[in-house]
Amino acid sequence: MIEVIGTDAGAPASLPPAHQQLLRQAALVAAPRRLHAALQSWAGVGGPALIASDQPEPLLEQLRCLDAQQLVVVLASGDPLWFGIGRLLLEGLPAAQLRFHPAPSSLQLAFARIGRPWQDASWLSLHGRDPEPLTARLQQRPAALAVLTDPTRGGAETVRRCLRAAGLEQAYSFWLCERLGHSAERVQRLAPEDLIPVDLDPLHLVVLVAEPPELPAHLPLFGLPDGLFLQHPDRPGLMTKREVRIQLLADLDLPQEGVLWDIGAGVGSVGLEALRLRPALQLWALEQRGGSAALIEANAQRLGVKPARVLEGRAPEALVELPDPDRVLIGGGGRDRRALLEAVLERLRPGGVVVIPLATVEALAELRPPLEQAGLTVAVAQHQAWRGAPLADGTRLAPLNPVLVLRGERPAAAMTA
Repeated sequence: MIEVIGTDAGAPASLPPAHQQLLRQAALVAAPRRLHAALQSWAGVGGPALIASDQPEPLLEQLRCLDAQQLVVVLASGDPLWFGIGRLLLEGLPAAQLRFHPAPSSLQLAFARIGRPWQDASWLSLHGRDPEPLTARLQQRPAALAVLTDPTRGGAETVRRCLRAAGLEQAYSFWLCERLGHSAERVQRLAPEDLIPVDLDPLHLVVLVAEPPELPAHLPLFGLPDGLFLQHPDRPGLMTKREVRIQLLADLDLPQEGVLWDIGAGVGSVGLEALRLRPALQLWALEQRGGSAALIEANAQRLGVKPARVLEGRAPEALVELPDPDRVLIGGGGRDRRALLEAVLERLRPGGVVVIPLATVEALAELRPPLEQAGLTVAVAQHQAWRGAPLADGTRLAPLNPVLVLRGERPAAAMTA
């Protein structure tokens, strides 16, 4: 029988008495090399023979050649059957020969140390992998994410770079957990400006926990990082990304004064940035999702701007409550988008501008004709942005979704229909 015992970083001293007894009875113990010194000191003279378990294939060859009557112990981190050596042992040896004794996983220990429930947490492993999956996962804005790092490929610094590239450093607390279970374990929260410790232990993981982002002392004139906006917890990441937001603000050609409609306002990112640029504008934000008004108002308060009004309702029906616009951003509409656009064109003032970001060419084909038929000057552009993301020792460009932007401008002398 091969006893596969899960451990924390404090093994063997931290093992339960029953597992320590198995170690004392074993003829052979397979363990990571980092545990050998502690095992030899703990067992003293006459202890079991030690072999390294760091390389699975040589380990399996040795285990297959052992006397069937010998008691063998394999020490593994946490739960051997959760991203551990257990899977490889089951592939190479008869299952009946193996008995598993799991210890708390590194995730359990990490969340226990920071004192946070983890039933809503997700995890991701970077062992032997480039960090593209982490970049993609961050775009989904998980409530909590544990990252099993690979110190040979960057470790905690790679996680920090991915977080920074996504513009989310202010949206997550960054917990660095080292040597969990060892008497010298270290758990610390790092602020965005804190450096990764120079004495970082290779045995570490990172836990990211979403939290209301703190505004830095200095904000850019426009193009705020995505992570600064409060978002719906059940639809995280569903917002106009920074690169697209900058383009839309430019295409709106914001006047000093006037009325701006933000239809399908989401979290309010475009309209609120417009107010930061043109404080005298009247922003009327409309979003059909329940609870959106409170969220947009909260983002407005954080940014020090005040919309004229934020409404929850469905367009085009809710447009009757709004004054005629000088500028319109249409970010929603769904299947009713043509009817919505036609309702907007009936109200758009002379010299007014309507800007519509689109995801499909079909939507472009549907919405361009009403603009032209109404006599607006029409422009179409497609925008593709990439963000730098860590890749091994370099940087790769991770693409954001391409966006089509349809823009219509009504002549200043024209009258509304």
